[in-house]
Amino acid sequence: MKLVKKKGPLYAQVKEILKERIQDGIYPVRSLMPSESFLEEEFQVSKITVRKAMEQLAQEGYVQKQSGVGTTVLDNRAFIKLSTGQPFSAYLKQEGKHVRKEVLGITVVDPPFELTHLKGKVRCIQRLYYLDDKPYIVFVHYIPDSFNLPNVAGEYEGSLYTLLREAGVSFNRFQDTFGVGVANVEVYRSLGIEEIPLLKRTRHTYDLDEQLVEYSIAYYHTEMQEYVMDLHL
Repeated sequence: MKLVKKKGPLYAQVKEILKERIQDGIYPVRSLMPSESFLEEEFQVSKITVRKAMEQLAQEGYVQKQSGVGTTVLDNRAFIKLSTGQPFSAYLKQEGKHVRKEVLGITVVDPPFELTHLKGKVRCIQRLYYLDDKPYIVFVHYIPDSFNLPNVAGEYEGSLYTLLREAGVSFNRFQDTFGVGVANVEVYRSLGIEEIPLLKRTRHTYDLDEQLVEYSIAYYHTEMQEYVMDLHL
């Protein structure tokens, strides 16, 4: 199969063809992708081109390369759909706001009341988001401790979902619930405010087997900035 000459690099064309095959089920979920040498011959391109295309697919969450195994097809449709909507932090930056994260703590604890059905310990990751250097959001994430996640606080200043994907999680769906309520004393202390009603977002994240891989609670100080959800169709 010889690629038709188009604008843009060859690896981008190869990536799009492979992506369509994954989406169409030609390469089933959890199956191995064809070898690099096979794809080189099929598309009549160099090893570097194929490797770059696979790297791009991995970055987008479609595949995962494992040493000694090969490249496995993932099904991260929920993650991909989530990323088509503009993340709230990206919206804030677009509005000229400065956003930064601080990790307040990483501990291994018993599951909270809402997760008593889980067996074993969970990792509790607490993060504080600053908006223009003022405390704005408190996040508390609970993740099964069976996942091989880092213990270094700095690793959690980026995307938690990227870390989970790198740990082998394939996302199936996200379930968000919003409400308004009073938080605990620690939340108000972290935000540096008096006790007032706060916007609360509760998220349940499930993998392909409908197993819970993340439970999180976020409290937003919306008197500083309203929560905006920008979805792209």
